Amino acid sequence: MTEATIIEDVAGGVRLIRWNRPAKKNALTGAMYDAATAALEDADANSETIGAVVFAGAPGAFTAGNDLGDFFAAGTAPRESFSEMPALRFIRQLARTRTPLVAAVDGLAIGVGTTLTLHCDLVYVSPQARFRMPFVELGVVPEAAASHLLPRRIGFARAASLLLLCEPFDGAAAVSMGLANGLLPSEELEAHALAQAARLAALPRRAVQATRALMRGEQDAVEAAIEAEAQAFEAGLRDPETQARLARFLSGKA
Repeated sequence: MTEATIIEDVAGGVRLIRWNRPAKKNALTGAMYDAATAALEDADANSETIGAVVFAGAPGAFTAGNDLGDFFAAGTAPRESFSEMPALRFIRQLARTRTPLVAAVDGLAIGVGTTLTLHCDLVYVSPQARFRMPFVELGVVPEAAASHLLPRRIGFARAASLLLLCEPFDGAAAVSMGLANGLLPSEELEAHALAQAARLAALPRRAVQATRALMRGEQDAVEAAIEAEAQAFEAGLRDPETQARLARFLSGKA
C-alpha cells in the first residue's frame, strides 16, 4: 500500500481501493498502479473473505488519469520493458480479476478514470462526475480494451464521439448511455457503492463469479484488445510528433 493509494477492507467482505492524491486530482503514478494491482490480485486469492472491490477517489475527484510527468520521468521505456509498465500491469489485472468490481465516480474521471469503469460490474456516479478519454488528442490510442468494449456497450456512433473526438460527458449522460447504474448526490455516492458491493459480497461467491464470467463472455477478445492497444500506444509514444505534443502538454503550452 502507498500513501496515495489507500487499501481498506471494510464491513461486509468489501475491499475499498481509494485513489488519495487530492493535490493532483488523484492522477495515478506507477506506485499507485502497483498498489492497486496487488490489491486486486490479493482479492482474488482471498475470495473467501473478499467478495467485492470498490474503486473511489479522494473527495472531489475520481482520478485525473495517468500522471504523465511520472510516466515520462525516466524517459520512454525500452521496447522490451514497455509491456511491464505499472499502468499496463494494472490494466491486465483489471480485466482478469474474478472478484466483482464497483466504482464510485465523483468529479474528474479522465483517461483510465473512464476506461477502468468499463471493467466494473456496477458504476455509480454523482452529477459532478466528468468523464473524458483524450487519448487521440495526445497522439496515442485508448487503453484498457476501451476500443473493443465501448462500441459494443453504446454503439459505434456514440463510441466514435467519445474516443475519436474525445468528447466529455457527465454523470447523467453516463447513466443515459448505459455506462453507469445510478446517479447519486456526492455525499451519498460512496456509501451507496459500498452498500451495493456488500450486497454482491453477501451472495454465493462461486455463483456470482460464474455469472459475471458468463455475462462478459469474451475474455480472450478483451485481453487481445488490451495487447493490440498497448502496441499501438507504444508506437504513438515513439512518434516524434506525439513526443512534441506531449512535451507541450507537460509544459502547459498545449
